[in-house]
Amino acid sequence: MQRFRVAVQASDPISHTGITRYLASRPQVRLVAPAEADVVVLAPARLDPQSLAPRRRAARPAILVTNRIGESDLVNLVESRISAVLPRVAATDHRLLDAIASVTARQGAAPDDLLAELVARAEHLRHEVLEARGLRIGDLAPREVDVLRLMADGLDTAEIAEKLCYSQRTVKNIIHGVNSRLGLRNRQHAVAFAMRTGVI
Repeated sequence: MQRFRVAVQASDPISHTGITRYLASRPQVRLVAPAEADVVVLAPARLDPQSLAPRRRAARPAILVTNRIGESDLVNLVESRISAVLPRVAATDHRLLDAIASVTARQGAAPDDLLAELVARAEHLRHEVLEARGLRIGDLAPREVDVLRLMADGLDTAEIAEKLCYSQRTVKNIIHGVNSRLGLRNRQHAVAFAMRTGVI
């Protein structure tokens, strides 16, 4: 019988206990520290860049257990060596063990299903959203992205200006320029567009 060395990293104790107890009951699994693991089972409370940031330096592939993945998360998942994704409701049955076996067997191979999904979403984004407007993702200037990101964080014009060391007039001009060029109605529409297209 093949044995797997598995580490569990969950942001809340209930998820950690549930996943750990299930895996401990499987004779194929030996629970170990992340540095010793063949694969890490990752169960963050929220999927965001901060929760995945430590994975950028991780040597071990991971299985992500989560409720939802947005289009803007896909690049982060690939960069974070996420090799498989399971919905939370499937994480306590044989699918978790199957995922562990599959990821361990691949060890270092690209997560094909995730990359395929990323490519499909990127193609949809390029054809349906941006090219229809004669744009590319790279057409947004870095300072436009900075302003959109701060708007998404809830900052108003004065706060954005202070944070970026711009005048309030410059911030307003940047927002107006983005909205005019992309055919967006208001600030909320601009933030929603930026999030949907993975710009922020």
